[in-house]
Amino acid sequence: MSASDNPSTLPLPVSEVSHWDRSHDVVVVGHGAAGGAAAIEACRAGADVVVLERMSRGGGATALSTGLVYFGGGTEIQKACGFEDSVEAMLAYVEKAAGDQADPERVRLYCENSVEHFEWFRALGVEFSPQFHDHKVTHPITDDSLVYTGNELAWPHAEAQPAPRGHKPAQVGEAGGVLMEAILRGSEEAGAAVVNDCMVERLVVDAAGRVVGVCGRVFGEPLRVRARRGVLLAAGGFIANKEMLARHAPDLLHCNYEVGTASDDGRGIQMGTGVGAEAVNMSEGLFINSYYPPESHLKGILVDANGQRFVNEDAYVGRTSDAMIRKADGIAFLIVDDEIYGPTQALHKLAAVEETIEELERALDVPAGALVRTVELYNRDASRGEDPYFHKAAKWLRPLSAVPFAALDCRVGRSIYGGMTLGGLAARATGEALGSDGKPIPGLYVAGRNAAGLCRQGRTYASGLSIGDATYFGRLAGRQIASALPSEQLPSR
Repeated sequence: MSASDNPSTLPLPVSEVSHWDRSHDVVVVGHGAAGGAAAIEACRAGADVVVLERMSRGGGATALSTGLVYFGGGTEIQKACGFEDSVEAMLAYVEKAAGDQADPERVRLYCENSVEHFEWFRALGVEFSPQFHDHKVTHPITDDSLVYTGNELAWPHAEAQPAPRGHKPAQVGEAGGVLMEAILRGSEEAGAAVVNDCMVERLVVDAAGRVVGVCGRVFGEPLRVRARRGVLLAAGGFIANKEMLARHAPDLLHCNYEVGTASDDGRGIQMGTGVGAEAVNMSEGLFINSYYPPESHLKGILVDANGQRFVNEDAYVGRTSDAMIRKADGIAFLIVDDEIYGPTQALHKLAAVEETIEELERALDVPAGALVRTVELYNRDASRGEDPYFHKAAKWLRPLSAVPFAALDCRVGRSIYGGMTLGGLAARATGEALGSDGKPIPGLYVAGRNAAGLCRQGRTYASGLSIGDATYFGRLAGRQIASALPSEQLPSR
């Protein structure tokens, strides 16, 4: 599959490169979580590394994120908070969270090495507090460092041994910047050269099709960089490229908040497909419509345009938001009563407030009697502590009865839908980009959102898997490139 027909990203034959402005063992494109982690490991392995960053400073989407990383298997923080976890238990859950199309080797490696990866962050200077956040949130706004971040406690995944695995730096508010400051500092301390304000435009290939360098521009001036061992693409996803979204993941066009930066325009993926790498999983993404916190909203019910429930409301927002788009066709309301209502994190508007469910039904213009029957059935089952149709956990079951009743507007275009892409280039866990024949593209490596990584579907996603994926497999890719033999076919400077 070709990700784009963009001619500006097609490879440049090395015969057309008159000279190299710089020459390094490893060229990393993008100084976000994946690129920074790769640079650290490649430098530590003895390689001469340069990182080419499009913006004036590195950070990427991770710098704007909540800072959650999915660690497990028995981290020191898990133990300090009184939770037992094991590699086997983490593996059983992450296999589900990663999705049906996930690479089993990636899942296994990530779980087996999760504690070591946690300690890698701590060695970079990231601090975590031994405090568990015992509330249903998308991320703690306190300095608590441990939280459930997925569907561990919700159907259909609750049968796997649950444990909180979301680890956030000990920082009030969002902490992605804390993580990235540590990674940026770590890559420079390891010895990587960094060129900011550098737009990498094309890969350079030799006559045999090996990637041997890149061409780009710094403040408009050409820059040609030779890569003796390989090029790593770590330049982000394609949520900011509407043309690519329309072609590959049109449902993501419903999102009105891009979880990423302007650099997430798919250029890295396009450059990769231009040299024969295969783009996979391109239709998948994560939708985020956060109707909680407050966690009391989990006691409400989500209904579609016909007044029918369609998902268990206590699931992680990746699952419920995906259902709002794909099952409810983007028309969804959260029905609450006076006792459980509160302003939401995503500032949902009230579609209607009425004294009775009958009046609420009319206000929402759903079929006559439909919402009344839905609420009556739900209230009957909830009073028994049951949810036989959608399996919401008993903790969140209670009849809706406190007047007045309200409908929070979760419709597409009427509330905040965040979105990010999960598709990218096919690659080995160690970063080698793969063609449609399953063979490596010589000299080309990918990590982060340029790769089809650890988690392959949004409806099973757990927060923290993206940063965990980018950094851990970025590290593996960095080591792999550093161990590659330098090309003997490159022209001298």
